[in-house]
Amino acid sequence: MRILFLSHYYSPEVNAPASRTSEHCREWARAGHEVTVLTCAPNHPAGKLYDGYRNRLFQRETIDGVEVIRVWTFIAANEGFFLRTLNYLSYMIAATFALPWLKRPDVVVSTSPQFFCGLTGLIAKVLRGVPWVLEIRDIWPESIVTVGAMRNGPAIRFLEWLERSAYRRADRIIAVTDSFVEHIAKRCGDAAKIDVIKNGVDLALFQRVAAPDEAKHALGLEGKLVAAYVGTHGLAHGLDIILEAARLTALETGIVYVTVGDGAERARLAARAAEMGLENVRILGQLPKKDMPAVWSATDVSLILLRRDELFKKVLPSKMFEAMGMSCPIVLGVEGEARELLQSASAGVAITPESAAELAAAVRRLAANPALARSFGVRGSKFVREHFDRAKLAKRYAEVLGEVVATRPARTTANVDVERALQ
Repeated sequence: MRILFLSHYYSPEVNAPASRTSEHCREWARAGHEVTVLTCAPNHPAGKLYDGYRNRLFQRETIDGVEVIRVWTFIAANEGFFLRTLNYLSYMIAATFALPWLKRPDVVVSTSPQFFCGLTGLIAKVLRGVPWVLEIRDIWPESIVTVGAMRNGPAIRFLEWLERSAYRRADRIIAVTDSFVEHIAKRCGDAAKIDVIKNGVDLALFQRVAAPDEAKHALGLEGKLVAAYVGTHGLAHGLDIILEAARLTALETGIVYVTVGDGAERARLAARAAEMGLENVRILGQLPKKDMPAVWSATDVSLILLRRDELFKKVLPSKMFEAMGMSCPIVLGVEGEARELLQSASAGVAITPESAAELAAAVRRLAANPALARSFGVRGSKFVREHFDRAKLAKRYAEVLGEVVATRPARTTANVDVERALQ
């Protein structure tokens, strides 16, 4: 099967969509499928090109057996609305121009957000006459209203119309949570074409690489209980409660709060931590993916946090699976489906989102009860290996793509002549 995957983010970027897409594509290539990814030059989250890359019109490389085509985009940091929108639109335009020059796939997959990346799949469907699978990792544009990036109005109503149109035109829709299904089904009118393939963890990568004491020594955290937040520092995450929890536990010198990652809020959080004089906070910034097992090895408690909002009850943060894969107990500040999964796994403590007092209490509890913390870690590890092994999820995903290809309508002679002309 020849698969074309459209993604704004891809390896060596380390955010959740890049990891999900690159790990799935790698597994498909290993299984013998011919996989091409159409993406940008890596620059997330700072809007700066990674070493060894240039922002060219068209460049090609191979990563883990996957053909990766990178097109020129207007590069912008992952902050601010207008410049990021130009970044997203430029990808859609550049990818559209690149499509006729690529081998005709059997199926095209596009992932959203970013929304314009998702819509590029519809363009590919029309231009190349192939079935289109739309992957939904976040409910958009509802999510951008929730975080305050846009207000309800004519622009949002237009985007909602585009959302409904995309759902209806897609041949199949992949949702990453069960909670998304109802929302999507109401707008596409056909729940039968929705499949759920949740996030998971690359168990070959996420293994402890050192004893906790050795890993902590490398980060300058010897003798500390490390409560770490690993991921995007964005508007949706409400990370100020980490600083407030650190203030509440400032006299407990054995506890340190660590954040790893980047995003629109990181600089502000670092400045605020300095203003508060929090000596028990370390904001490490973005680290390469290869360093993450060492970070997880040094982590005693994983903090998974989002703001308190109805929309976020539908999400499953990808870091939950990585934390469980690394046998880390979780303090979860997310309600809804994420809390239900945590309870099913018995992998940690749930708190009210945005409650610094509950966060501090949960960290204290795990610090005082290492046996309880270990039991959460062991149960989480067992649960994720049974249900959320990325290799198994990728296999199921490929089966869905195969079903879509097998049920596509036969091409006409005119279609074939046009496709030959484009090759």
